[in-house]
Amino acid sequence: MTKSSNDRQFRPVAVPDVELGGFWGKWQDAVCNSTAETLLDRCVEAGMLKAIDVNQPSPGVVIPIQPWGGTTQMFWDSDLGKSIETIAYSLYRRPNPKLEARADEIIDMYERLQDKDGYLNAWFQRVEPSRRWTNLRDHHELYCAGHLMEAAVAYYQATGKRKLLDIMCRFADYMIKIFGHGEGQIPGYCGHEEVELALVKLARVTGETKYLELSKFFIDERGTEPHFFTAEAARDGRSAADFHQKTYEYGQAHQPVREQTKVVGHAVRAMYLYSGMADIATEYKDDSLTAALETLWDDLTTKQMYITGGIGPAASNEGFTDYYDLPNDTAYAETCASVGLVFWASRMLGRGPDRRYADIMEQALYNGALPGLSTDGKTFFYDNPLESAGKHHRWKWHHCPCCPPNIARLVTSIGSYMYAVADDEIAVHLYGESTTRLKLANGAAVELQQATNYPWDGAVAFTTRLEKPAKFALSLRIPDWAEGATLSVNGEKLDLGAAIRDGYARIERQWADGDRVDLFLPLSLRPQYANPKVRQDAGRVALMRGPLVYCVETTDNGDDLNAIVLPRELPAAETVVLKDLNDAVALDLKVEREETSNWGAPLYRKAPAERQVATARFVPYHLWDNRAPGEMLVWVQSDK
Repeated sequence: MTKSSNDRQFRPVAVPDVELGGFWGKWQDAVCNSTAETLLDRCVEAGMLKAIDVNQPSPGVVIPIQPWGGTTQMFWDSDLGKSIETIAYSLYRRPNPKLEARADEIIDMYERLQDKDGYLNAWFQRVEPSRRWTNLRDHHELYCAGHLMEAAVAYYQATGKRKLLDIMCRFADYMIKIFGHGEGQIPGYCGHEEVELALVKLARVTGETKYLELSKFFIDERGTEPHFFTAEAARDGRSAADFHQKTYEYGQAHQPVREQTKVVGHAVRAMYLYSGMADIATEYKDDSLTAALETLWDDLTTKQMYITGGIGPAASNEGFTDYYDLPNDTAYAETCASVGLVFWASRMLGRGPDRRYADIMEQALYNGALPGLSTDGKTFFYDNPLESAGKHHRWKWHHCPCCPPNIARLVTSIGSYMYAVADDEIAVHLYGESTTRLKLANGAAVELQQATNYPWDGAVAFTTRLEKPAKFALSLRIPDWAEGATLSVNGEKLDLGAAIRDGYARIERQWADGDRVDLFLPLSLRPQYANPKVRQDAGRVALMRGPLVYCVETTDNGDDLNAIVLPRELPAAETVVLKDLNDAVALDLKVEREETSNWGAPLYRKAPAERQVATARFVPYHLWDNRAPGEMLVWVQSDK
């Protein structure tokens, strides 16, 4: 008898324990070749190293204070943290002594910067030392600490060097003294969540449960009454009502987390909070947190998510608006928000494999997050519209450069999202050419080799490498879209229906060295229609193949993409491999196209445009704007 999902605890495989080739290997190579060094170079150009170097005078305020009382300069520690994390993962794939030395130098600077009590924050040590812990609502102190903690864990795992890990453990130990309900302690939490999930990573790598307890404290306190942010403002002489966005929903602090039922506010903050909640639910087997998260998950994915896995349609709050409000050309859909959705989805799998989370993780990964990075690894998207008139392009940097290192660290750590392990079970959440090394609770060391050209091809083969036979379960996700999937072990076909559990095919057996599992996932082209309540997609259709959303671009189809009309019954698509786009599979379809050249001078007339038969080329959405600039469209006209 197998354990119920709620009784199991799955934890991700460490990044160094997964080697990638194929699709994700190419993206990791782009980060190793360009992005990792580019991130560091641009951090230096922005002045970030001067800010942490105690051997130089403080640079003071480089980016002006904004009306909300802060500046994006306050976040510089987080940008350096994510950049170090990216470097760490890139070093594992491709040793780079020069880049490693630069990261070591930054870590040395942080060691010299750290106060004797453990506190560490460039802004509040070098620019506004009197303002430490006075405005947790707005000033991101704990958020910055969280990103440095994640960097510390990554750098230790990838290089074996403990210096940054020890620095951040000292800071976390200091936080334990500062935060709580004891005399003189601060009963508060950060306005921008992040430290919650970072403390869990710190606890897992050090084995120190005290860091889990601090994360749990921050989560349990959030949104409780009397409201911490209100009391904090009063103590600081600020108006509790006069602040950025003027609602505690912005930072998901409007209610205790277990009472929240609607996803609101700033999209990235929400995703980081839910990720931390899911981690704590796994570590403490907390059904109350899991229940709240399941409600929030359904709210997001059935009413507030783009087909790309993009979330947060509005630039005004970098977040959520009303149900079914999903404009395409003005979609904000911040890269960091989709990265955060991947984080959350992966952590929802901590209590057991479940397709509803892993499918969305994959959707957001390929279509919501990955567009944030160009194929050469040198330029980035901050926001990700689903329609462009030709003026939306990747940029080199940003005054708030959170997205470039976020997508880079996700790409370079993607192996840890592909596999997870419990006491006696291995779960495969994502498919891609890779080899992973795992250790089960019974002491069995397992190497699992995955051979595939996914997502361009649906054939996936696994081979086990074992020193001696071992009994465990192997759970393989069968995506909801994979109608007609097949599975066999050592050439013997399995009854897939009988093996499915929560959308995963669970194979429990005595495994031997060289056992082979063959999985086939049909990559049929499928039309996608939006809920009629999504007014922006009325009369429109999008195309998906496997996990990928497709779009049309001017490069392949000329201008006036809105003139393309897809027939109700999709014709057979011809697949074309595009060498200039990482060997991506493009789709050529017979369509109709409205004539725009012979419309005449009138803006309006009583007869609709005439149509001509044409061929349209669709390319994966995550690759748009990597060639010549021009229009782009995901949702095309659908014939009646």
